[in-house]
Amino acid sequence: MEHYKVTLSEPERAELQSITGKGTHAASKVINALILLNCDQAGDRAERPRTCDIAAMLCVSERKVDRIKKKFALEGLDLTLNRQPAKCAYDLLIDGRLEAQLLALSCSAPSEGQARWSLRLPDGLVGDQRKEGLDLVQPGAVGGDEV
Repeated sequence: MEHYKVTLSEPERAELQSITGKGTHAASKVINALILLNCDQAGDRAERPRTCDIAAMLCVSERKVDRIKKKFALEGLDLTLNRQPAKCAYDLLIDGRLEAQLLALSCSAPSEGQARWSLRLPDGLVGDQRKEGLDLVQPGAVGGDEV
């Protein structure tokens, strides 16, 4: 595995210290800032903690410490601290109206002879929208519902 060195400039160090010292920030951002501060090669510290010591001190894995160091070295401070939005886009299988109908139906008593509701609804129970969107939802994809 490659070893990445973290060398912080004074403004970067000051920003990380302000994140860890005051204000309200996401826990992942604070932990990433603490990792970077502890891995910093610059400065006048005589002895720097090892990756395993940093991981133990912050209750994270050594792999996470290595990933943060790599991300900082390759992408910079801003991308290392801030979570990126998901790149996956999903098409909605059902609209809000059908979701409300299904929620109301699932909160009602199950049909006669059934102990609970499942994804196998009787035809016509939700109406024509069943054919439009609900048939696309596979039973195994929702809570492992048995059929």
